Amino acid sequence: QIVRKTERCLNPSFTASGALSETDVAWLPLAGRSKVEPKVKRIRLFTSVMLKHSDKGKSPYGGSRSHRFGVTLVVGILLVSALLFCISGKNQSSEFELRRQISNSVKPELQSHSHPTVEIQNGTNLVWKIPKSPKAVLFIAHGCHRKASHFWDKSPDCPDCTGLPEERLLIRFALARRFAVLTVSSAGTCWSFGKEKVVVQNVIKSWVKKHELERLPLVALGASSGGYFVSAIATDLKFSSIVLMIAEGVFDQISISKQYPPTLFVHMPKDVYRQQKIREFLEGLRMEGVDAAEIECLDLPLSPGFLADRIPGLDPDVSAKLFKLFQEKGFVDEKGYMKRDGRRTPWKQALSGYKISLEESLVTPVEEELNLAFAYHEMTSLQSEQIFNWFESHMS
Repeated sequence: QIVRKTERCLNPSFTASGALSETDVAWLPLAGRSKVEPKVKRIRLFTSVMLKHSDKGKSPYGGSRSHRFGVTLVVGILLVSALLFCISGKNQSSEFELRRQISNSVKPELQSHSHPTVEIQNGTNLVWKIPKSPKAVLFIAHGCHRKASHFWDKSPDCPDCTGLPEERLLIRFALARRFAVLTVSSAGTCWSFGKEKVVVQNVIKSWVKKHELERLPLVALGASSGGYFVSAIATDLKFSSIVLMIAEGVFDQISISKQYPPTLFVHMPKDVYRQQKIREFLEGLRMEGVDAAEIECLDLPLSPGFLADRIPGLDPDVSAKLFKLFQEKGFVDEKGYMKRDGRRTPWKQALSGYKISLEESLVTPVEEELNLAFAYHEMTSLQSEQIFNWFESHMS
């Protein structure tokens, strides 16, 4: 009996957009980084085989020739069907399912949340929110060229908040799941691993104590530079589990024991170098007795309504015009998939020729969504349900 379990990256009907900069992509040395961008859909099959020999007296190759031929034919058809399914381009799910996954029809409980609190603690900028009856505390570390205010919508209490689409949706999901959320800004462009480690650890501890949340589980999520930072401070802070997004961590620079928190890697396999390092560290963590897992995030096709569905405030007509521009300029293939990363696509230079008026405040969100669609190195909220299931499954 062969049992197969297939996991797809695209998952819940939660949307948005978020992003990291080119500096984020090149935050670690690029030596050995492959430029291969696989076209074949990646489906991970977890197979367990149970062999039963209840009739040991018969040869396993017994039976008539016609019977053997029939079995061989059936097995061949099944194998060919499975192969065709795995390489069926990028048709990751049905058209209806894909629209549901990337639509902006956020669940009602994610739509309402009150304004966050902004404060400065010992020179460090914090933005946070505690929902009613919180079940856990979530610390989030951003990527390079980002800060805490990019996770929250602009409000009277946070006039400098920008609410990047992907980040803001991650926050809404966390609050809906009753996680108290603490976002902290790094002192520099990216996170550092000297004095800043101690500063942030003390900020987290004092904030938790001040709001009398010590009894709750503490978890952490870091993206890119923030992922490396979270993997480093997890040796000192007692997280019940952590999530490293588009980051392999610094496990080759720290000592790991079975007390290290359960670790989930959320990554994009187009980044072959990072994927290889994650596989290496994943196995190393498991060998030390640490629960570790991964989620692979694949690319998404653009459509006339894709950007408007994912970016609050973007007019549907502008979204459709942008898609037409991408088609005519050859920025997407015949199925709507980005040919290059948004950072590497000269779409902004092409706007004037198409008389498309795009507000300055929407340029970064659009580029972030293009990065997410290409799926090389970008923050994502599409896996929010899996991420928070991971957190909750490791709470004591």
